[in-house]
Order: sequence, then C-alpha cells, then structure tokens
Amino acid sequence: MVHNARIVPTDGRSHLPEHLRIWAGDSRGRWEGDTLVVETRNFNNQVWNQFSQWNWASDELMHVVERFTRIDADTLRYELTVTDPTVWTKPWTAVVPLRQTPEPMYEYACHEGNYGMAEILRGARADETATDRR
Repeated sequence: MVHNARIVPTDGRSHLPEHLRIWAGDSRGRWEGDTLVVETRNFNNQVWNQFSQWNWASDELMHVVERFTRIDADTLRYELTVTDPTVWTKPWTAVVPLRQTPEPMYEYACHEGNYGMAEILRGARADETATDRR
C-alpha cells in the first residue's frame, strides 16, 4: 500500500548494521516449515512504512515479525507481531485470514485524476478556447 515495495531477501544474509536505519526498516525472510517468516527491524526515528497505516508513533526500536502460512487452497494466514517498547509495555500480535478472491485485483493508487480531473479538463477546455480565438 502507498507504493512502498519491499524486497525481502531469503538467502540467509544478515540484517544491516544497527547504525543503518531506513523508513521501511530492513526485512529478512526465512522459512520455518511451510511458513514464510519476515523479520523487519532497523527502522529510523521517522517510521513511515507498511505498518504506519495503523497510526502509532513508533521509532527505531520497533521490531516486526510477520508470518505467512497457507492453511488451505484459498486461505493465507497472516500473523503480525509488533514489539516497540517506546509505545507498548509488551509485544502484541494480530492474525488475519487472507482469502483468495475470484474477482480481479487492482493496484491501490492515488494520482491527480482522482481529485483533479474536473479542473484538469476545465484548464484544457480553456486552452482550447484560447487557441480557437487566435
């Protein structure tokens, strides 16, 4: 969401050094049986990432562990555990079943046309009118 793509290495490489902190954090993936585990840390103090949609004021101490497990042909179990001692007294976990849909899936995107189309077209018509008068 919000065009924040992550590349999650699954080749066993280490996390970035502690002093290298980035907005989306540093993600690393590994397999535990049939579950893909993605661990993200090294956030900076301006945390703005795929988790910020939940609107908490985290900082560089945030640590996130996601687990993706296929539980049947149509369902993916998504589990998210967040540890951030600057915000909560203990880690918390959310579990969401993600169901496959037969409907087409579209990219979530905001762009000028979502709110400015009327003004864009009005300006284009004004330009055309001005050109016609010459």
